[in-house]
Amino acid sequence: MKKVTYSTCEMCTGRCSVMIETENNVVKHVWGNPHVHGGQWLCARGAAAKAMLYDTERPQHPMIRDGERGSGRWRKATWDEAITYITDRLKGIQDTYGAKSIVLSDRGGPMTEFERAFIAAIGSPNYFNHHATCSNSVHNAHMLFAGHARNTVDYDYPNTKYMLLFGRNIYQSLKSWEGKLVADMQANGGKMVCIDVRWNYTAAKSDEFYIIRPGTDYALALALINYIIRENLYDVEFVNRWTVGFEELKKFVLPYTLEFAEKETGIPARIMRKIANEASDAKPHVIFHPGWMTAWFQTDYYLRRAIYTLNALMGSYEAEGGIYMNKKPDECGLKIKSLLAQVPKPKEERFDGVGTKFPHLSDQWGVAQMLPHVINSGDPYPVKAYIVMRHDPLASLPDPEFQKQALNKLDLLVAVDVNYSETAWFSDVILPESTFMERTDHVYVRSGSGLKPHYTLIKKAIDPIYDTKGRGEIFKLLGEKMGVGQYFFYETTEDLVNWQLEGTGYNIDSFDATGVLEPSKEQIWYDRKEKLKFNTPSKKIEIISSKLTEFGMPSFIPYETPEKPEEGSFRLITSKTAVHTQGRTTMNNPLLHEIMHENELWINTKEAKKLGIKTGDWVEVSVEDVKEKIKAKVVDYIHPEAVFMYHGFADTVPVRTRSFKSSTASDVRLQKGLLKAPIGGNCPLTECIVKVRPLS
Repeated sequence: MKKVTYSTCEMCTGRCSVMIETENNVVKHVWGNPHVHGGQWLCARGAAAKAMLYDTERPQHPMIRDGERGSGRWRKATWDEAITYITDRLKGIQDTYGAKSIVLSDRGGPMTEFERAFIAAIGSPNYFNHHATCSNSVHNAHMLFAGHARNTVDYDYPNTKYMLLFGRNIYQSLKSWEGKLVADMQANGGKMVCIDVRWNYTAAKSDEFYIIRPGTDYALALALINYIIRENLYDVEFVNRWTVGFEELKKFVLPYTLEFAEKETGIPARIMRKIANEASDAKPHVIFHPGWMTAWFQTDYYLRRAIYTLNALMGSYEAEGGIYMNKKPDECGLKIKSLLAQVPKPKEERFDGVGTKFPHLSDQWGVAQMLPHVINSGDPYPVKAYIVMRHDPLASLPDPEFQKQALNKLDLLVAVDVNYSETAWFSDVILPESTFMERTDHVYVRSGSGLKPHYTLIKKAIDPIYDTKGRGEIFKLLGEKMGVGQYFFYETTEDLVNWQLEGTGYNIDSFDATGVLEPSKEQIWYDRKEKLKFNTPSKKIEIISSKLTEFGMPSFIPYETPEKPEEGSFRLITSKTAVHTQGRTTMNNPLLHEIMHENELWINTKEAKKLGIKTGDWVEVSVEDVKEKIKAKVVDYIHPEAVFMYHGFADTVPVRTRSFKSSTASDVRLQKGLLKAPIGGNCPLTECIVKVRPLS
């Protein structure tokens, strides 16, 4: 019997809407949902979802460690045995140290209610996610700037007249539909300018591309702010109506002239002048993009505040072609119930210092890199158990060897995953999660739903082909065994969806038509003069943040020139590829591995010549005692102080035979000592200086 199921892809964190074609409980094809974004485009990862589903090299049943951590020795377990093993140890830890000694992390995003409800229900405040190596700085910066996270605003790309990208490789990133909208912008005559340390696919498609010296983006942003204010190029009405702290900003940026920034960045003052004037001419239909993977420097928080300040000066907020605030279905009278909202919020102090040491950081994301330090020190209290849900810190956070030394001190380490992740391989128990094609999740507001808000969900297309379970089932089993089953009151996740939709006139079958519940067919815009919703104490954009001032922190800090690497040394820049989602281990996917199976080290042509390196040569990249081997890719368009490799390669899990056999250099192993807690909560990944030498 043939069937079509509308669902949500989970091959990466973009979570695009999909249409799954099945016949007799077999997935035949995964397509983009034709009813979303004018026809949902799928990237290579989404198109390879079927290959992941039927791959035998993923966990097929629960497993309990039967040897040293990381030894790869496992014994097959039943679900009851594995759940009992976990909960017996959790109860012992809870009785001895308190529930706060149990922590849980995941990938973040909208589909996290099951695990967050579980950790809160047992009384622990310690939920965090992967954003320390992704978006913490931009999330936290915007929270105290405009009262919004990065992902509670979005961009009206098709109507944008001018966009400047600070290192945002938007055409080679997570969301295919976002790339389509940017292409629409360019087709409509909008101009895109790319600033980056290297040429990439987005640079190739941009109207203008400028290479910047690594670590000097803050100087560029401050100089643009200075020039825009001095030349009265800003939106005076918007700034006067919707911002506080403008006069203080005006004084602060006085030293940062275009000529100063030219010496720091390498971008000519005339180009910066051109950027400022063209942006001003296009205002308010302007985007200065604050970025996505923004774990760059310890001071990155202030760069993101400066970029958002440029948008405020342009009056871009809630303007066509600018930044708009995501609208929720609640505003159209369609409000659903939340599982997490049924659970009391724990009041204990967090392990990572959010709310205490770091009062300006949000507990929505936490500070993941603090975990190894807290395990080692026991300060502010012992952490004894760690549950990792759809997250792979050993593959995504710096310094995995340091992490392993700390994780070895835990009494319990559990991985819930659809893959054999690096962290799962080091765990005590692996609970295999069903793929998004084999399970139903809770209803949520679709990421990027924006001006026409809607609800969607992951909806099961076929029964699980192995002995796996959905996260709703897994955390219900754990919750019941831990004595908090009242918070997991549903029999099936389909029942939960119907409970969420009670009183709305919809049920789970309502998703069958298009995959979404869309209460408004028209775009919703707020009144720019009277009804903008900035969730700050002043209800305005706070260029000078009242909260930061209260915490004794500045809203801007002076620019400092970044360290220049010695001869033969370079700043290691990493990023992601459109083919793989490294934190989700799609490198072992049969189809995706065929497309891209090997990492490369990009190095500037002149620097490579000095070192005697040619494209295809094997080179050694090293930091202290860590030495990685990788092939060189010699290119003209990368800054001579930088080398580049893709994030997340160098598989150490032998059962993932494809990616294990083609393993090449690891960026995270080279990032020694970078598990730091900087101002924005992000790891400073690009503060990694490596030595490069040819291998004969």
